Amino acid sequence: MTRPPEPKIDRSLTLHLRGDWGAANLHRVCGWISQELTDRCGPYTRVAIWNSRGYADAVRAVGRGEVDVALTTPAAFATAALDGRGLYTKEAFPELRALGVVPQRDRLVVGVRRTLGITSFAELREAKPALTLATSGHDRENHVGVGAHELLTRSGVDVTGWGGTILADERPWETFAHVLEGRADAVVHEAVMLPHWQEFGGDLHFLEVEQDVLDGLWADYSWPAATVEEGHFPGCPRFRTLDFSDFLVLTRSDLPADVAYAIAWVLGETREVIERQYRHLPPEKSPVTYPLDPVAMGRTPVPLHPGAAEYYHALPQGES
Repeated sequence: MTRPPEPKIDRSLTLHLRGDWGAANLHRVCGWISQELTDRCGPYTRVAIWNSRGYADAVRAVGRGEVDVALTTPAAFATAALDGRGLYTKEAFPELRALGVVPQRDRLVVGVRRTLGITSFAELREAKPALTLATSGHDRENHVGVGAHELLTRSGVDVTGWGGTILADERPWETFAHVLEGRADAVVHEAVMLPHWQEFGGDLHFLEVEQDVLDGLWADYSWPAATVEEGHFPGCPRFRTLDFSDFLVLTRSDLPADVAYAIAWVLGETREVIERQYRHLPPEKSPVTYPLDPVAMGRTPVPLHPGAAEYYHALPQGES
């Protein structure tokens, strides 16, 4: 079956990409793009990868033209930047375009110690316990902290107002340490495929987010809901919560079309390069949900750059 043609850019490029803190998955994706794109461009091509947090800061960096391409997660959180909602009320970025998504099936979940006897948000509101909650900081950049704040506030939860404490950290493994070492009796976080959750998940009740809260987050910010299937956490039933999926590869409309096509082609046609870095993990426990499907990678919450769209539209639909 005919595949979209391999790109060849004769001129040499200098590009700036923005990944994560330096040792996590977004930086890996940037390294993959850098290697495969450089192989197909002029001989003096240089690609720099800048450190980032991978959240709203990355969206703003590419929107302001500080970098050519940035990765952010979850993908849907960037949608509000197009028309200036939520985090972007003071600075909209209508020229944002997508080059694709790298699938990562994730959820933002709320768990409380089983010893508290709380199994729902209604019971949590009634009990008003003085929780020690581990999550990320609400600084209008960290998507975990922003998502946790919105979810809890709209659910009528006031941790500090009830006499509790919030332990705010930047990275998930810092938060998980608070739970594992007994410093926290509640947690709001993502990266649900990481093994830490299997270590302490059996000690938690995971709270289903109420439908009116999910509806409001979708209406106001375009944040979708998703399901955590029964048994994903030890002894846990199926429940609904906030979707936190996918790494979004962002650029602006002024990126040259041939470069946008080339990056999309790299994502879809050289996926083996990134997949083999995760195959020691089962797909459902992997930070990148393989096998990657190029057709699905072209379904983005932000409009595709026309150059990238050329690649995805050339794919045999339903074929990977």
